[in-house]
Amino acid sequence: MKEKKKAIIYQLMPRWYTNCSEHCVPNGTIAQNGCGKFNEITEKKLRSIKSLGATHVWYTGIIEHATATDYSRQGIHPCNPHVVKGKAGSPYAIRDYYDVCPDMAVKVKNRMAEFEALVGRTHDEGLKVIIDFVPNHVAREYESDTRPAGVRDLGEDDNPMMFFDPRNNFYYITGQDFAPIGVDLGDYREFPARATGNDCYTASPGRDDWYETIKLNYGVDPWNGSTHFDPIPPTWHKMLDILTFWTSKGVDGFRCDMAHMVPVAFWHWAIQQIKAINPSIIFIAEIYDVSLYRSYIFDGGFDYLYDKVTLYDALRGILCDGWPASELTRCWQTVEGISGHMLAFLENHDEQRIASRQFCGDPLRALPALVVAATMTSGPFMVYASQELGEPAADAEGYSGMDGRTTIFDYWSVPTLRRWHQGKPTSAERHLRATYRKLLNLCNKEQSLARGQFFDLMYANQDTLDSHRQYAFLRHHESEMALIIANFGDHAVDSTIRIPQHALDCAQMPKGNYCRQDLITGSKVTETLDGETLISIHIEPHDALMWSFKRTQK
Repeated sequence: MKEKKKAIIYQLMPRWYTNCSEHCVPNGTIAQNGCGKFNEITEKKLRSIKSLGATHVWYTGIIEHATATDYSRQGIHPCNPHVVKGKAGSPYAIRDYYDVCPDMAVKVKNRMAEFEALVGRTHDEGLKVIIDFVPNHVAREYESDTRPAGVRDLGEDDNPMMFFDPRNNFYYITGQDFAPIGVDLGDYREFPARATGNDCYTASPGRDDWYETIKLNYGVDPWNGSTHFDPIPPTWHKMLDILTFWTSKGVDGFRCDMAHMVPVAFWHWAIQQIKAINPSIIFIAEIYDVSLYRSYIFDGGFDYLYDKVTLYDALRGILCDGWPASELTRCWQTVEGISGHMLAFLENHDEQRIASRQFCGDPLRALPALVVAATMTSGPFMVYASQELGEPAADAEGYSGMDGRTTIFDYWSVPTLRRWHQGKPTSAERHLRATYRKLLNLCNKEQSLARGQFFDLMYANQDTLDSHRQYAFLRHHESEMALIIANFGDHAVDSTIRIPQHALDCAQMPKGNYCRQDLITGSKVTETLDGETLISIHIEPHDALMWSFKRTQK
């Protein structure tokens, strides 16, 4: 029987992943700052990603989005820069659902073929491909010039005299010009105004709204919440056609942007049809409403959901804001029964870098959080490119200021990645990457971590561990068991830990002698487990222990 793998997702933006320009200027153009290309993500770079333990690569910003760069000579109608955020533009302001971003092509007219070749190379290296699907909103100047024959463009058949009509693709603020507050529209005109992507149903969104996008209409009347799903709204059919198109390109999964802003009924209808084409394709929901988790899994059909407002927020609170480590007990209780569907992470394009001064400053301080996030469940774990190198995001790139994030709006180059691609990483970067490589490969080497059940040990160790700074749990599968103890504190811990009889019963591990192996160092000792044994532990500050237990021969 083939062993089930825990998905380890490596997120990267081709725009900056291979861009080695050392002289980027804030708000620089593509000519000034350069841009990474599909073709530059070579077999060697993919093997390097796989060596980290990755099973999937999430290529972020693939589908053509609004940009200030002019490609009119290549037959692409230019965007008005006044409704583009940054020179490169947001990857989540989609301009053409049926095309790829021309920035990333060596030969713009050959851009789709270059992307298809990247998909092929990724598969050849034993990795699966995830791309974004952005279903909630599009760029204000959405216009597909590559859509297949017979496909009607978004808004093409709308009645702009109606604020809401289930047959419309957009919501119209009738009789009013688009007039965002604090935004210079230059020569851009829009009449009637259309609702903005973050559910802003006014002609005058603010600068902090997603003013560069338009909200899509799935048959929900926002004024009274009524739903109009029969007959199936045109937007549903158009989105299904888009998903089918990208499925035909060989992608293995979709990370669905702001999935909870789209009705669960649409997901139920669409996902089952895509899985009829490719049963192994996966759907990941960016979702921030805990009350919707189970509905989007069991009704909507999502394979995985972002574990942001539970695990990520708790780990960040423990690292930065003095939250007690016991908050992690609340996290697993919140998602009990669906933990295998939760995608854990410490970084992504929306969040601040661990090594930034706005987060931890030192990536090694987050090691216990990394171990917990990667090993707490059988659900996926995601790494954001250069996280494994300790990228501090210390630049003010342009539209994206010095905010502790790597920009998604600007043409830019990432210093830690530049050094890595050039074979010149610092010793600290090498050490951190080796740590990630060891941990992430363990996630599938150890079946207790890849497939095992979870058991919280804190209730049995109230007298041995400080629940404010330490957290301990087991993962068990068949005859294997892993013990993880994280120390979030500033001081070393010399204590003991108890694995109670109830835990051994749940793991179906009888009393007796076991080989205890340190999964990091490989050292082994024999340990007797009988439900009463107290095991001596020593953990350095901001560190974690990872031990496996396997029954010795009688």
